[in-house]
Amino acid sequence: MTTVQPATDTATSARLPQRWLILAVLCVAQLVVVLDNTVLTVAVPVLTTELGASTAEVQWMINAYALVLSGLLLTAGSAADRYGRRRMLLAGLVLFGVGSLAAGLASTSGQLIAARAGMGVGGALLVTATLAVAMQVFDAAERSRAIGIWAATSALGFAVGPPIGGTILAHLPWGAIFLMNVPIVLVCLLVARALVPESRGPAGGRLDVLGAVLSTAGLTAVVWAIISGPERGWASTEVVGAAIVGVLLLGIFVWWERRIAHPMLDMRFFRDRRFVGAISGVVLITFGATGALFLLTQHLQFVRGYPAWEAGLRMAPFALSIVLLNVSGVVASVIRRLGLAIAIAVGMTLLAAGLALVTLFPSDGYGVLLAGLLVMGVGCALANPAIVEAVMSAIPTAKAGAGAGVDGTMTEVGSSLGIAVLGAVLNARFAALLPAALAGAGSFPAALAAAREGAEREAVTVAFASALETGQLVGAAAVMIGGLVAAGLLHRADRTKSVQ
Repeated sequence: MTTVQPATDTATSARLPQRWLILAVLCVAQLVVVLDNTVLTVAVPVLTTELGASTAEVQWMINAYALVLSGLLLTAGSAADRYGRRRMLLAGLVLFGVGSLAAGLASTSGQLIAARAGMGVGGALLVTATLAVAMQVFDAAERSRAIGIWAATSALGFAVGPPIGGTILAHLPWGAIFLMNVPIVLVCLLVARALVPESRGPAGGRLDVLGAVLSTAGLTAVVWAIISGPERGWASTEVVGAAIVGVLLLGIFVWWERRIAHPMLDMRFFRDRRFVGAISGVVLITFGATGALFLLTQHLQFVRGYPAWEAGLRMAPFALSIVLLNVSGVVASVIRRLGLAIAIAVGMTLLAAGLALVTLFPSDGYGVLLAGLLVMGVGCALANPAIVEAVMSAIPTAKAGAGAGVDGTMTEVGSSLGIAVLGAVLNARFAALLPAALAGAGSFPAALAAAREGAEREAVTVAFASALETGQLVGAAAVMIGGLVAAGLLHRADRTKSVQ
């Protein structure tokens, strides 16, 4: 095994000959982590029947993974810098593989929930270590393209989860959804162990145990409140209580990090306007994009009647266009010419335009949807790597793990907020448009089941379609505003820095 020093902001004198193969392994590892966020959605009916799972247990099967992953991202990033990015990458692969094996062999709801939580631990290590390793093995000249390919992998995982899950369930037991991860993880583990060089940040001080506990508990509580808000009620005691506890714990975390000599997260980063602009952009952009795309899949499933796997398949051009544009190097070239701020503004404008096109020009055919998805794909292909690069470039490469942890955390928070808030907009609009006889129906399936005749069922479908349009337009506006705000903050920071 070789060891490399942390990369500098200038091109390194020697490039690793195996760097693109290393990136391929990193992207495959990232792909399975993201894919497991969405692949389970098509298995809900099967899990409910075969495991006798209640609605609450099914929710925990889905959310246990996301909660643990989001809560541990800051800690995982710090661990990668302190103990070695290669070491944490390998540890993440092992934990994710063991968790996947346990999930695939689970025979009760409790076992599956526990296994999913274990996968979340491995997932947190992988999300941070893969990006941190990529930052180390690529020099400044190639880093933008590498980050673009890594970011494109996340979009691919989001889109292909449901069709892959549906295809597996059509031919194999539900456990195969998780067991398919095991051979993939084993191959990644062997290749990473052989090729990935070790790197770590400057050693200093003892492990910040209290900081890790505070950040994990605080982030988990906040994300749980966001996820649970639409179902339990935003004003419910549990949701408000969890949000308050989470914010208090994160406040104590900030206070603690500012007073110790070797903090897990250096709070001085937040004095940098570029860093603040970048992480603000991550939250705002993922809020609008993830929420609006979630509503689009709802439209395909409930209004057009496609099963989840087919809806995901029809969304595939969005992800594939992102991957192709990044792998080809087109995006990296455009970002270099435009600069990060303008690239983010242009990319998010295109993403918002694509969402508006799909929403404002509905069609029973696939042509309008395909055009909208391709426009959205081009926008996302441009904006996603630009915003990730903005975050990572605002932090010294010696702290790449911490930067990856912050980026991952803000992405999870923004995504959770987008789905929860735009979902709440959808539900409120749907409830307002429902016929008086069906007032109080909590969801589209419930309202449809309660409808007594054809005209009433048609009214329910029209109300839901209209509510989806409202939610998607709000999401498109959020994408546009988020992109412009992030671009403005980054441009202002760059101007300030150039004047000094």
